[in-house]
Amino acid sequence: MWLSGVHAAAVTTVGAEVRLGPTADQIAARTLGKQTLLPSLEMALEQPSAFGCEGGTCLFSSTVSWKDEKTPVPMESHPRIVFERLFGQGGSVEERRADRLSDASILDSVAEEASRLQKRLGAQDRLRLDEYLDSVREIEQRISRVEDHDATVVELPERPAGIPADWEEHARLMFDLQVLAFQSDTTRVFTLMMGRELSGHVFKNLGQSEQHHIITHHRHDQSLVEQKARIDIYHMQVLKHLLDKLQATKDGDGSLLDHTMIVYGSAMGDGNQHAFHDIPTLVIGKGAGRIRTGRHIRHQDVPMTNLLLSVLDKAGVEADKLGDSTGRIDLGSGLTV
Repeated sequence: MWLSGVHAAAVTTVGAEVRLGPTADQIAARTLGKQTLLPSLEMALEQPSAFGCEGGTCLFSSTVSWKDEKTPVPMESHPRIVFERLFGQGGSVEERRADRLSDASILDSVAEEASRLQKRLGAQDRLRLDEYLDSVREIEQRISRVEDHDATVVELPERPAGIPADWEEHARLMFDLQVLAFQSDTTRVFTLMMGRELSGHVFKNLGQSEQHHIITHHRHDQSLVEQKARIDIYHMQVLKHLLDKLQATKDGDGSLLDHTMIVYGSAMGDGNQHAFHDIPTLVIGKGAGRIRTGRHIRHQDVPMTNLLLSVLDKAGVEADKLGDSTGRIDLGSGLTV
């Protein structure tokens, strides 16, 4: 079972939003990531920006993943760095295996130094060091698991050289890397932020001259409303590249798409009014037959976290509550044609 999240069009800052705990992807990673090299993968199509940041709002506008209410998870926009996180720097199976052995050696050295340091620390500092060593041991265990199931059996493309100048080419490349990550079982959870909050990107290929964020504040100007609709449609067309790749990639008795659940949506229902209700959201993929597809469900005054909690249920991830959730949404079972 693979769990994916794609955050769509940027609309405005959410710096005032209350974070009540870890986000759904990080909760999923705690369970689904136990048997993979990477618990989760967080990506973006735009670099973080200091524009419009007040009181730490940059943290809220540059990521949609949080380990807890105080710990944001950085989102990587450089394809080469994503590739190296997944598969290492080497070009062959042998080189990548050597990279992992080198990593293991470094971790051994760190553990030895930490053990000597621990004897000289006070109680509080020893506690902090223990937490750090727990993280080191977790990485060691992941390296060991990869030796048992070598993720490099998948035929890999050339390592990306840089960030493509074209937005769509960048998006397709990041989606391709994610399909490889799923195919190799390097991770089972990913999040991609297609547009950051306060996005300054201009979709010139759509004949536009205004920044994405400015267009979301359309002030009921019909021209801007139409431009916003074109961006949303374009995002969906680009997303289709991911879905086609997942559908074309065999996985067990079906395709990766058959065994995947993807949550695709936006931060707001109406960026012009900063409205956090009526959020358009798609749940895509057959989820190994665990959800009923082909439906349009309308809900009123239901927290988005209810849907995310329900998706976690279907992915086999136990969680009693998520943020401001008040219950579950019935996603059904079985497949529709």
